[in-house]
Amino acid sequence: QVQLVESGGGLVQAGGSLRLSCAASGRTFSNYAMGWFRQAPGKEREFVAHIWWVPGPTYYADSVKGRFTVSRDNAKNTVYLQMNNLKPEDTAIYYCAADRMGCSGYGCYALAREYDYWGQGTQVTVSS
Repeated sequence: QVQLVESGGGLVQAGGSLRLSCAASGRTFSNYAMGWFRQAPGKEREFVAHIWWVPGPTYYADSVKGRFTVSRDNAKNTVYLQMNNLKPEDTAIYYCAADRMGCSGYGCYALAREYDYWGQGTQVTVSS
């Protein structure tokens, strides 16, 4: 098993930046593909970003391409989400998730059901 703990959320003005971290327990972190999802009040959880077992390749939702960057440091058992040029529409609870087996099929990394472990979430609020 792996436990995930997100941190780094907060309140930021539009156009600002935040860096989210997801710390994973266990020595097998490097074997997991990792994803970021977000959920706004009254909305369904949506895919944000994904990174494979090793640095690269990465995948992003169209809404965040060019603004968000996902990375990982396996030595620190941590995955990051750098969020730049934040918009009010980015306001949500952000979750990291681990996929212990990976997946196959077009776009499967964007499906929440493919992930086995989830963090508790961290709130990101972007003001105008």
